[in-house]
Amino acid sequence: MNDRERFLSLMRYAPVDRCVYGVWTGGWPETYERWKGEGWDPSAKSPFRTDSWDVQGEWFFPNPPFARRVIEEGEASVLYVNHEGIVMRERKDNPMSSMPQFVRFPVENREEFRRFRRERMQPDLAARIGEDYATRLRERRARTGPFVVISDRWGGFFGGLRAMVGVEKLCMLFYDEPSFVEEMMDIVADFIIAMMGKILDHTSVDVYGFWEDMAYKTGPLIGPELFRRFALPRYRRVVDYVRSRGVPHVCLDSDGNVTSLIPLWMDAGIDTLYPFEVQAGMDVVAVRRRFGRDLRIWFGIDKRALARGPAAIQAELARVRPLIEEGGYVPGLDHGIPPDVPYEGYVTYMRMLGEACGAPL
Repeated sequence: MNDRERFLSLMRYAPVDRCVYGVWTGGWPETYERWKGEGWDPSAKSPFRTDSWDVQGEWFFPNPPFARRVIEEGEASVLYVNHEGIVMRERKDNPMSSMPQFVRFPVENREEFRRFRRERMQPDLAARIGEDYATRLRERRARTGPFVVISDRWGGFFGGLRAMVGVEKLCMLFYDEPSFVEEMMDIVADFIIAMMGKILDHTSVDVYGFWEDMAYKTGPLIGPELFRRFALPRYRRVVDYVRSRGVPHVCLDSDGNVTSLIPLWMDAGIDTLYPFEVQAGMDVVAVRRRFGRDLRIWFGIDKRALARGPAAIQAELARVRPLIEEGGYVPGLDHGIPPDVPYEGYVTYMRMLGEACGAPL
């Protein structure tokens, strides 16, 4: 089987030659720096024969992007406007792996939102993908791996709105200005549909994905019943559209403990969730047992095990083995690899995962 055939069969619980292996395995910048000091050569060919996915996640960002503008700079930090229009204070030493301070977001009221929509949310594929977008998309018709389009950070009904107004303001708007929330959600749905419609005019897509990131360790940032009332009709509109255009699977990305939101997303027609963070209490085996085979699962292997040695890695893989054997599951880490993981820990994990997936070196 090629990578696309294997993926589509696995998602249908059909027989496969082996499990999907080694996709979306990446580390923090500090992790890579550590590995270089431990003998890893980033320019060398990988010893692991991993599956290959074409994942596009940047086509839905504000376009044109905001120009970076430094407002204030000190010895340890810098305050600036980023490409999404967010004013943020960031550490200089580890900007990619530390949490910035969000000072202002690009939208504070309806007037600013409507201007943001006019100026930054137009479904112009030439501007977003390139003048040759039609050719680049048509070339994907002959692909041998799955094509996954994710509206990263700007294509969700909590995550997308949060990127515009900030988490605290958004949570208050559900109560203070519910009609404003509904207007933003409707426009996000319109934008996703317009973008996906133009993409699907030129090629097929195997998975469309929402991005939410709307939960912390113990639960979501908004109650499931309130979110069901606001978001469910918009999810359904998008899901119904992409499925009507032949997209077989719809996924959603949210960190944290999302257990109480899973029924809502399944009711909306979303059939795949990830990454199932173990340290937030997410157990993919328990999720499958509770929600059944209608929900496909990606990842959910505790990244922290890689720092604990071979026995811990083996135990984690044994824990998820029932899902590997059942299907409808893509094994992988529940987030990026942190810098406490030695290179040998990563190599051990990849070797053991390959054996578990039927793809030994």
